[in-house]
Amino acid sequence: MISMMDKIWFPLTLTLWVAAISSILVLCSGVAIGYVFARHDFRGKRLVELLVTLPLVLPPTVIGYLLVILVGRHGLLGQMIFDVIGKGIMFTWQAAVIAAYTVSLPLMVYTAKAAIEAVDREIEYSAYILGKSELETALQITFPLAKKGILAGLILSFARATGEFGATLMLAGNIPGKTNTMSISIYSAFQAGNNELAEALVLILVFMSLLTIALTGRFVEKLEV
Repeated sequence: MISMMDKIWFPLTLTLWVAAISSILVLCSGVAIGYVFARHDFRGKRLVELLVTLPLVLPPTVIGYLLVILVGRHGLLGQMIFDVIGKGIMFTWQAAVIAAYTVSLPLMVYTAKAAIEAVDREIEYSAYILGKSELETALQITFPLAKKGILAGLILSFARATGEFGATLMLAGNIPGKTNTMSISIYSAFQAGNNELAEALVLILVFMSLLTIALTGRFVEKLEV
């Protein structure tokens, strides 16, 4: 017999693990994409921005379906992954990371973009005059000055990844003890009539969200000092 704590512990740890890895990937790629959007013009930029925005406006199940087509066993990336590692990634925790990353990336990109656009370009030009490359200037000047916005984007992305449901269900499935994140476990418990478990999971998820907001506020206050 699986205890109540076991039913809570696995989805909790899996959700935190998936959200943490997703947020790291989002931070690295999202800030880079946001910087390119903020500081460079190139042919097809509007189209790329539109594609990045899609996960914000499309239903999560649609995003999940598109991901299945892309990274499924016979998808373009899915076939490449299978050829390299000898197995597919659908219905694994890695698939949950991909789903969480996809839906939370736009939050990081556009928050970082706005923060970077707010940085005075004259400061960057001064760095160029002193011999700094664009990469050095971005790492040493632009990103530190935009750190509040970048932090806000990271927190929003983490929160979005923590609560992701539709795309995760489509790509990773609902496999107890393997891919059942908090949101999926809440749905399963409710469907099964286990309101006690559903309520416990909901309370934990709400507490996690409030704690994240509170810690973020304290951290931002320290940055302002």
